Amino acid sequence: MTLSAGRGDRPATVTRPPEDLARLQRRTVRVLVLTQAVGAVGITIGIATASLLARDLSGSEALSGLAQTAQVLGAAVISFLLASLMGRRGRRIGLTTGYLVAAGGGAIAVLSGVVGSMVLLILGAVMLGAATSANNAARYAATDLATDDNRARSLSVVVWATTIGAVLGPNLTGPAGAFAEAVDIPELTGPFAFGAIGLLLAALVSGLLLRPDPLLVARAAERAQANAEAAEPSGSSWSRAVAATRERPVIAYAVAGLALAHATMIAVMVMTPLHMEHGGAGLEVIGLVISVHVLGMFAFSPLVGVLADRVGRPPVLGVGALVLVCALVLCASSPDGMSWQVTAGLFLLGVGWSLAMVSSSTMVAEHAPLASRTDVQGAADLVMGLTAAAAGLVAGVVVDVSGYPTLALVTLVLALGVLGSAVRAHALAEPSAAVSG
Repeated sequence: MTLSAGRGDRPATVTRPPEDLARLQRRTVRVLVLTQAVGAVGITIGIATASLLARDLSGSEALSGLAQTAQVLGAAVISFLLASLMGRRGRRIGLTTGYLVAAGGGAIAVLSGVVGSMVLLILGAVMLGAATSANNAARYAATDLATDDNRARSLSVVVWATTIGAVLGPNLTGPAGAFAEAVDIPELTGPFAFGAIGLLLAALVSGLLLRPDPLLVARAAERAQANAEAAEPSGSSWSRAVAATRERPVIAYAVAGLALAHATMIAVMVMTPLHMEHGGAGLEVIGLVISVHVLGMFAFSPLVGVLADRVGRPPVLGVGALVLVCALVLCASSPDGMSWQVTAGLFLLGVGWSLAMVSSSTMVAEHAPLASRTDVQGAADLVMGLTAAAAGLVAGVVVDVSGYPTLALVTLVLALGVLGSAVRAHALAEPSAAVSG
């Protein structure tokens, strides 16, 4: 097989047999796992203190969630911008840029605490959203050279690597506070300083090791198979994504399943600590329940990938929707404070999210035309992020007006939307084979 893999990321025609592509795919996944694990530390380490720092800088508890909301919105917009960059320059440049922008955001968040500026904290939080954007893009990068038989597994292993950072990050809060004291910066900014260091390491790993670039190699392989130069895509990134979706409607239902499942998880998850605190649960107990939730989100993703490869993506998406429904019913029945219902509900909320995330992301990756693949993926993550941000904002209003159980019941509408997306995706994908190029 003839394809491009020259010096750096510039194309140069060489011959790579299929077994070399398989080895390159395995190496790419290993590099992405390392990048994802290190980068996830930068995302999670500041979660425990972001709301506290926002409260202190703004002087209002009502604004304490503003930093995390800004990070979610930043992730949504930056995902689309990074996808456009990857479409032009490849995965390596896009991922490295995302982690560098996020590291700069961490540094600005530290500066916000030093000078006492809420505006700087919001700016830093928006830039920190680039870490989520890069980590999301890494899951797609794992599929560039994958085959139909291992595409979901490749994606799911990279998603699983987030578990490492998700567990390690919050546990570094204490040492980060000690570091802040040692260098004479506010204690609450220490985690952001540690996070910036982790994100710089992620940029270093992706910049140095993600060679040759998997997306550029995949494009070169497609040109070689067609024995012709691929036409350059025209129009804006968004217009190319819309055109691909119109050509292959299954993409629309994959994106809908992805966005609605993510919104379901965010809406309930962000309000659970408040629900538990109202019943007298302490921070340690609340942290334990959130840890169980994170375990459900990431720990089983490799198994989900195997399942999606064996039984199909839409069926797994449908199972994820049903698990989300069970999770919401349990959460709706939970009393204030600590209970087995809220613990089991949050765990199943994470599992349902994992089932939906892996299956729907794999559908987006395999049905998007290679020429506009990053455009479609960026648009998908933009829609996912904006939907989740809206769900988080509405969730606060619903809980304030009617309580947490009502929120869980109202969110059933989103979960049923995931189920409907799975049914439609199955109907559209069944008649024809998945498109991988």
